[in-house]
Amino acid sequence: MVARALRALVILACLAVLPPALAPWAGAPVGSVAQAQVSPAPGAPAQGLSEAEYAQWETLARRAEAAVAEPDTTTLSLEQLRGRISDWRARFLAAQDVNQARIETLRSQIDALGPPPGEGESEAEDIAQRRQELNAQLDELRAPQLAAEEAFRRAEGLVSQIDRIIGERQADALLQLWPSPVNPANWPAGLDALAGAASALWEELDSALASPTRRDELGDRLPAILAYLAAGLVLLARGRHWMAVLGQRLRARARTARVERLLELAMSLGQAALPFAGLLALIAALRATGMVGLTGNALVGALPLAGLALFAGYWLGGRIFPADEAARPVLHIDPEHRREGRLHATLLGLVVAIDMVRQALLSPAAQSDAANSVLVFPLVLVAGALLFRVGQLMRRHPAAVRAENQGDESAAGFTDRLIGMGGRAATIVGLFGPVLAAVGYVAAAQAIVFPAVISLGLIALLMTVQRISAEIYGVIMRAPDEAEDALVPVLIGFALALLSAPVFALIWGVRDAQLLELWQRFRGGFAIGETRIAPSDFLLFAVVFAVGYTITRILQGALRSSVLPKTRMDKGGQNALVSGVGYIGIFIAALLAINSAGIDLSSLAIVAGALSVGIGFGLQNIVSNFVSGIILLVERPVSEGDWIEVGTTMGIVKAISVRSTVIETFDRTDVIVPNADLISNSVTNWTHHNLTGRLIVKVGVAYGTDTRKIERILTDIAEAHPMVSLKPEPYVLFRGFGGDALEFEIRVILRDVNFILKVHSDINHEIARRFAEEGVEIPFAQRDLWLRNPETLWSGQAGDRGPRPPGAEVATAREARGALTAEDMAELSSGDSDTDSGGDR
Repeated sequence: MVARALRALVILACLAVLPPALAPWAGAPVGSVAQAQVSPAPGAPAQGLSEAEYAQWETLARRAEAAVAEPDTTTLSLEQLRGRISDWRARFLAAQDVNQARIETLRSQIDALGPPPGEGESEAEDIAQRRQELNAQLDELRAPQLAAEEAFRRAEGLVSQIDRIIGERQADALLQLWPSPVNPANWPAGLDALAGAASALWEELDSALASPTRRDELGDRLPAILAYLAAGLVLLARGRHWMAVLGQRLRARARTARVERLLELAMSLGQAALPFAGLLALIAALRATGMVGLTGNALVGALPLAGLALFAGYWLGGRIFPADEAARPVLHIDPEHRREGRLHATLLGLVVAIDMVRQALLSPAAQSDAANSVLVFPLVLVAGALLFRVGQLMRRHPAAVRAENQGDESAAGFTDRLIGMGGRAATIVGLFGPVLAAVGYVAAAQAIVFPAVISLGLIALLMTVQRISAEIYGVIMRAPDEAEDALVPVLIGFALALLSAPVFALIWGVRDAQLLELWQRFRGGFAIGETRIAPSDFLLFAVVFAVGYTITRILQGALRSSVLPKTRMDKGGQNALVSGVGYIGIFIAALLAINSAGIDLSSLAIVAGALSVGIGFGLQNIVSNFVSGIILLVERPVSEGDWIEVGTTMGIVKAISVRSTVIETFDRTDVIVPNADLISNSVTNWTHHNLTGRLIVKVGVAYGTDTRKIERILTDIAEAHPMVSLKPEPYVLFRGFGGDALEFEIRVILRDVNFILKVHSDINHEIARRFAEEGVEIPFAQRDLWLRNPETLWSGQAGDRGPRPPGAEVATAREARGALTAEDMAELSSGDSDTDSGGDR
């Protein structure tokens, strides 16, 4: 299981690290296998499977049914049967589409004849005969489909039964109680197994050395063997040092910190790759000797993957727990704990490598339960202890993040919390795994501890690759150090997580056949009525729609920038036309995409009709706004750039979308107005069809001023302004006698109403200047209060003060006026007061 998971991990690592151009090559075998499973066998007749093929299938199906019913059937035999049945099932699935086009044509012909007559009814003889002929042809064409569908269902049932039996056997194996490895009575079994493997290796070596032919071959290959040995030893001894020196030189020439980090990462990968290459050279030297027998071949065959596990643990430990702070460690822990993390990661890789060698040298199937228990327990114990400690280091990360932010609980993000949860899970597995093994549930402990170790390695690899993608994105886009939180690196990390899901499944014991089964079901799609929708249909739909959408946008851009500006159409009409082309183009692109994907929407008509009622009530406002938006684009009562007033909102129309219209007020704030409000409510459009508008300027002069003189002055001021239209000519009105002034109005038509405030201000400035030159007075409101009974007010406020001196009447009025409150003044001015208005007095 560990070796299989590591092979899958190697494939994922290659897909992640290699250039994108190599990714299709790396994934070709998987696609070819899936295609072989789904496509019919070469040479299959167009009308479906032959009778001989169905006879072969019948033989295989009966054999499989007998094997399923027999409890002693081995798991290997069941797996082989399942593979053959899966191949037949794929052929049956493909045969269900035979003659489909002709069948559809016949059905349309039958429908064209009209509904069949009911009970007691009849139809024309020629129509009845034609209907009978078409139905007979339809039954004949559907016969291969029905046979293929029946065989497919039978194969599907057999596959399900085999999967259930194998799953039950795997569960029983995990829960099997082996002899306790802590019992000294079981230790000799493990020692005997080790001694037997060592004896087998020695006997193979002794037999090879005793053979003159083998010795002659060894002498002939000695130069190549020595070359392999020299290269391997040099790479193992000096490879890390060479890459370290090269890395220092390259980082010294780096221009940015991000480039320096990328170079350091590349050199660290080389520090693991060169020793691994040295190990491969030593393995090649060992194979070249020709002294390796059956047991030796099994051992040598396991060494490459074991070495990969060891050096992968070393490299990933250096990435997750870097020694240099400038490498931006993934975990926020102190340098002392990072050094400990690097050591534990390397040791975990070593334990996995030893377990792989053990499985190759001491096949578990060939050993007794006691021997397997004794041999596995030390590895489970060491791996559990290392896993427990690594989990503790991971749990320090969220606490360190919160401590760096003054204990803020929200400072730890989603990834930080996931790391903490992963650390907690690692500590639990590291604690209970060895306990299970000590009790005797060694298989269960092995199935928990080693997958947990490899899963941590895979997670570390994904985080490293995501960090690499973020650094490369930052170099290309010249983004700041926070580029790892940008959208593109996050999407790459999300895609890597999705791609790694099958690898995680393999690591935790899911069989290859089960994954292939899921892949076939995914490729087969799902059926809606008589229509089957596959992922390829969605892909074709997306491609066609994307092409149509792109063409629409290009056409809109050409109309907006090249075609429409050369016409006499106003700006609002141009925007409406461009928007309409966009809506129509997207609608046509969707229809073409649906038609290209072969999606039949007629089967969904009933469901869509039922849903439309509920959706209509729930989305009636949205639909109303959408329809109003279409009306706005067609009738164009309001266009982009218009100055409008809706209710209490006044501003410039900036955009008209499907649902709403954006109005920018003169305070530079955007107001989102639903399109339905623009259709159902009153809207004042100041610039609809033209920019002209009327301006009214009110002005008052003091009583006694020559009114004709004022009229001439105001007329000259209005006509002199360049924004005022002379056709119709401006005119001045003497509106009436106000309470404080003689009231005049200037009424002018502006060439551009957008400048109404500016023109109003200019005219006011000019009126002030000309009135000052002509000596015309602009009055302001003034009130004189005459009190009828100041004595009463005096006595009420101050009591009886005796006889008043001369002038006391005036003083009393002044004092009483000062004692009045605001409410008293208002009452006096409205009731018991005589009011006189005029100019300055």
